Amino acid sequence: MNAEGRFEDIEDYLAAQQAKSLLRFITCGSVDDGKSTLIGRLLHESKALFDDQLAALEGDSRKFGTQGDELDFALLLDGLGAEREQGITIDVAYRFFATEKRKFIVADTPGHEQYTRNMITGASTADLAVILVDARKGLLTQTRRHSYLVSLVGIRKVVLAVNKLDLVDWSQEVFEAIERDYRVFAAQVGIEDVVAIPLSALRGDNLGAPSARTPWYRGPSLLEHLETVDIGGDDASGPLRLPVQWVNRPDLDFRGYSGRILGGRVRPGDAVRVLPSGRTSTVARIVTFDGDLAEARSGQSVTLTLTDEIDISRGDVICAADDPAGLADQFEATLVWMADAPMLPGRPYLVKLGATTLGASFGQPKYAVDVNSLDHLAAKTLELNGIGVANLTLDRAVAFDPYAANRDMGSFIVIDRYTNQTVGAGLLHFALRRSQNIHWQAVEVDKQARIRQNGHAPCVLWLTGLSGSGKSTIANIVERQLHALGARTYLLDGDNVRHGLSKDLGFTDADRVENIRRIGEVAKLMVDAGLIVITAFISPFRSERQLARGMVEDGEFIEIFVDTPLEVVEQRDPKGLYKKARRGELKNFTGIDSPYEVPAAPELHLHTMQQSPEDSASEIVELLMRRGVLRPGH
Repeated sequence: MNAEGRFEDIEDYLAAQQAKSLLRFITCGSVDDGKSTLIGRLLHESKALFDDQLAALEGDSRKFGTQGDELDFALLLDGLGAEREQGITIDVAYRFFATEKRKFIVADTPGHEQYTRNMITGASTADLAVILVDARKGLLTQTRRHSYLVSLVGIRKVVLAVNKLDLVDWSQEVFEAIERDYRVFAAQVGIEDVVAIPLSALRGDNLGAPSARTPWYRGPSLLEHLETVDIGGDDASGPLRLPVQWVNRPDLDFRGYSGRILGGRVRPGDAVRVLPSGRTSTVARIVTFDGDLAEARSGQSVTLTLTDEIDISRGDVICAADDPAGLADQFEATLVWMADAPMLPGRPYLVKLGATTLGASFGQPKYAVDVNSLDHLAAKTLELNGIGVANLTLDRAVAFDPYAANRDMGSFIVIDRYTNQTVGAGLLHFALRRSQNIHWQAVEVDKQARIRQNGHAPCVLWLTGLSGSGKSTIANIVERQLHALGARTYLLDGDNVRHGLSKDLGFTDADRVENIRRIGEVAKLMVDAGLIVITAFISPFRSERQLARGMVEDGEFIEIFVDTPLEVVEQRDPKGLYKKARRGELKNFTGIDSPYEVPAAPELHLHTMQQSPEDSASEIVELLMRRGVLRPGH
């Protein structure tokens, strides 16, 4: 740099830019609080806009703007057509800008409640949150919700930006009342570092420099605070965590394990432990595109080679040998639900934790959180934007750290098995003791011994269909025919199990899921006993039928769709249930006000309008013969 403060060559400039610290922050709050305008104005104040961008903004402001002849800075962030038409933010918009002191990545997150899921996305990597409040409205429900979510994801530094102060005549009393109310709420959710700044994002007051319109305010402008705030924290001070994203084998002589370091540091010669296997080794090299490193730290993407040939796959975690991550398959977790369809306890979902995707289910919430009062409320499920605490069960053990110790190792997303949509996000608190203290007890008389004694293979015949379709009738005939052939069977009927096993359950979607989960567990035990288990349940949801299928071995679950049209079963109506449902006396009745999801690929499809119950039963028995469940002697 020369005497005039200018860089003499591009290399000096790039070196100076690389040396600057990086602050990731989000803007959030309720709708129309001015988040997009604030960021657009920050980009303008920091001279991060090119001439062509300003020219485009002038054109967009004339076409879409809401500020008359003035520039509408919000349009710099609202890139979707729907956003410009409605004047709202829908998706998360990321922008990069820099000043002489610091580099910034800012996420403009939606204010509408229905887009809370997008706000979580922006907050997940942020160091600081700018929470905007419209000075005319004060704290709103969405302001509290976003603040609570900010605290959940571990952001501890907050700027309370009291915006649109020009619309309340720059009132010091209004500003101080909002600040006072917010600090009370922030303390309740564990946010202690709050800096309140009075603003007019539209006019630029207190954004880049102190405003003469607020002579009573002695604090920094927003940009000054963002440039100087200490974000602290050194992830490299913790133990090594490197989830393997790729096993690198370019040739026979090289095997490396690639991934981004999520905690700690590593050097050649360090002892490491690989989870979940628990095998140990020593780091041989730290390989990068630019050559080997003597040390790598948290945040860097590297390839490690080890001195020993051990089995490591994508999703495994390389840890410090003397301070490894935990390993468990059951946890207590905070869950933020992001889907229109509610979270149903017991329903099978997918959970993505780091580079690993696992089968998962949730228990009934221990409580849901009222974001206004922070009260813990009783809940059977979580609705859209609901926040609660529940137990999480995975289909196998996974390496983890509590979210409070490592944000990357302790956070997960929830994925719908059928749509592949992200439906939730969560934070791990701790592993449940039973996940490590309860083990399967080996027995001497096992499943194979029972199969040999019974003389046939076990399986589950899962009859599904609408109420009145003939499931129970066909199931009874099947059991009678199998009994005559000497097969050992047991029939689980939908009505019968509700007299005992599921006596405490109703007919809500959540209760239906739990009912099928219980039936699946009972059927699993009976299959282990070597029996042919026959079930007759409406079981309206594909997810729960898939859950029951997954409880037994491949080939042991036979889904049978008893297909009878709705108008036919309504005419039969042997118990008068459809009439009650049509009159509104019976809520959540399948086919009327609760859906039935037709099996996508059942092993057997019975058309009851074209064949008698006896013929349908015989077709099932013939299927068992063809599949080898029953031996020819039967």
